[in-house]
Amino acid sequence: MAKVELKKPIVEEIAASVKDAQSVVLVDYRGLTVEQDTELRKQLREAGITYKVYKNTMMNFAFKGTDFESLTPYLEGPSAVAISTEDATAPARILCKFAKTANALEVKGGVVEGVAYDAKGIENISKIPSREELLSKLLGSIQSPITNFARVMNQLAEKGGASESAAEAAPVEEAPAAEAPAAEETAAAEAPAAEETAAEAPAEETAEAPAAE
Repeated sequence: MAKVELKKPIVEEIAASVKDAQSVVLVDYRGLTVEQDTELRKQLREAGITYKVYKNTMMNFAFKGTDFESLTPYLEGPSAVAISTEDATAPARILCKFAKTANALEVKGGVVEGVAYDAKGIENISKIPSREELLSKLLGSIQSPITNFARVMNQLAEKGGASESAAEAAPVEEAPAAEAPAAEETAAAEAPAAEETAAEAPAEETAEAPAAE
């Protein structure tokens, strides 16, 4: 079988992997220990990133006519490629962070959302928070005013409840009885009536007495 026929499936595999990729980053992995390589692959896999070692010629053929053709100058020496179809900044973030503890790992360059970056540019991209972190911060900023408003309303409700309790606990003074003046007025009204009755009695006796002869 011709070498071209053997290369074709690999080229097609790479082309299919980068077809819907949001970012592709090339690294030189020489010098990594087995443990470091295993750990790096694990971190990339958990983040949903495809990480494979290909020959530069294979990647060169696969990148032609795509946004990733700009990576051709970096296809020198041993190369591994990290491909992400979901989080554009994830490959740069994980690789650059790992390179800080594994000096043998060298970031060559990459393409993020159609834009080509050198190693320095990829390092800057790696400082961008992940999509989950950005969403979390956005959600936190949205919820913060709502939370503060709810807290204030709760405090006002608690203060209102305390005021109502104090009002209920305060003694209620009874209004003075209004019966005493009424009794005095009744007694005063009855007194003249009795006097009038007493005055009428002698007049009747005088009228009934026999005339003197």
